[in-house]
Amino acid sequence: MKPALAFVAPSPVALPARPVAVSVPQPARPNYADPARAPRSRRLVLVGIAALHVLGLWGLSRMQDVRHTLQRVTPIVVRIVTPAEPPKPQPPQPVAMPEFKSPPTTLIEPPLIAIAAAPAPAPVVAALPPPPPAVAPVQTAPAPVVQVVPPPAPPTIKRLPASAVRWLKEPRMTVPLMSKRLRESGVVQVRVVVDVNGLPREVSLAKSSGFARLDEQALQDIRTARFVPYTENGQAVEWEVIAPMSYEVDR
Repeated sequence: MKPALAFVAPSPVALPARPVAVSVPQPARPNYADPARAPRSRRLVLVGIAALHVLGLWGLSRMQDVRHTLQRVTPIVVRIVTPAEPPKPQPPQPVAMPEFKSPPTTLIEPPLIAIAAAPAPAPVVAALPPPPPAVAPVQTAPAPVVQVVPPPAPPTIKRLPASAVRWLKEPRMTVPLMSKRLRESGVVQVRVVVDVNGLPREVSLAKSSGFARLDEQALQDIRTARFVPYTENGQAVEWEVIAPMSYEVDR
């Protein structure tokens, strides 16, 4: 084995130094002389190089064929042709209108017509109508005088004071529920006409209490009353009275 590297160590003093030899082991080199011992990678490299040469030769041969083909192809020349302008339309020729000749006019004389004069109308004399005969006046008898007798005046209804009234059945005094809630109270003056049997024949309001609810209730209550018949000279007669009806709400 030969030494691969030799170096001399420097000395601080310029003295002659003795060379020192250092031995570096070298890796074992493969022996390519023997093809049987060549590694598999080298074989693949050789095969690849040979394949590239074959492809290069094949490509060169194909390039020659392409050149011959391009030389044989005839070039195509394209030209742009401008279209010719269409012929301009010619104006239409005027058509001659035929002349129409009017026929000659023939004048015809109208015939003469003799017109006879109408005779003058005869005068008309209007006769006046005779005067109407005179009518003698007719004397009419005087109308009888009819005397209108006025109907007898209705008998005067006797009015009694409230203190003279005698009850067979006093009227029921009912205060309306709404009047109780609203605290409505007052006295209603009711005019009552009593017949010969003591029944109220006519009922009307003489004076209001100030509350329409109480007034209506008083008219209904007085109809439930019954009176003792009033007599004069032993005969029952009608009479009227102003009856006060008091409605008070307990406070």
